[in-house]
Amino acid sequence: MASSTKQVKLDDIRQQIVDDKVTPELAAQATQLVFGDGNAEAELVFIGEAPGKNEDLQGIPFVGAAGQFLNDMLGMIGLKRKDIYITNIVKYRPPNNRDPYPEEKQVFLPYLESQLEVIQPLLVVTLGRHSLNCFLPDLQISKVHGQPKRYKGRVYLPLFHPAAALYNGSMRQTLIDDFALIPTIIQKIKLT
Repeated sequence: MASSTKQVKLDDIRQQIVDDKVTPELAAQATQLVFGDGNAEAELVFIGEAPGKNEDLQGIPFVGAAGQFLNDMLGMIGLKRKDIYITNIVKYRPPNNRDPYPEEKQVFLPYLESQLEVIQPLLVVTLGRHSLNCFLPDLQISKVHGQPKRYKGRVYLPLFHPAAALYNGSMRQTLIDDFALIPTIIQKIKLT
């Protein structure tokens, strides 16, 4: 019963974004809203920055090459996509995959916060600097990646974005190593 209740609440937030006409200029050029995907009861939520071309077409976050790499890393720690929840800060694809503008991230942040409130994950994994800086604006990903940070009652784990790691061999290994820490971090959170 609980999971269906959470899913209903998530569906309500999704509808609210549409009803509130958030970023109409982004919505107008996107194929669809890319809200989130996965388990509403997840202990682990991954947050990227914005949908890309494949995500925009399929309506699901992280389905391109970066998503495949993410799936591979989940497999390395014994998880599947259905075990986690994954979303982005910005829910519409920016034109030409440009970085989301600060005001676009700002306007979507309350909806993202609502998603996290509903799911109540043990650990929020930020993928890339945009995601990290939405929650922990003073930190640099190059300095804090792989280090869990407790902030306002929530634990965040900043990781490099899988897309960046696809093009940079050394970053790829760093991301795999950081990712491998997730089960231990979750165990520690459960013990606190």
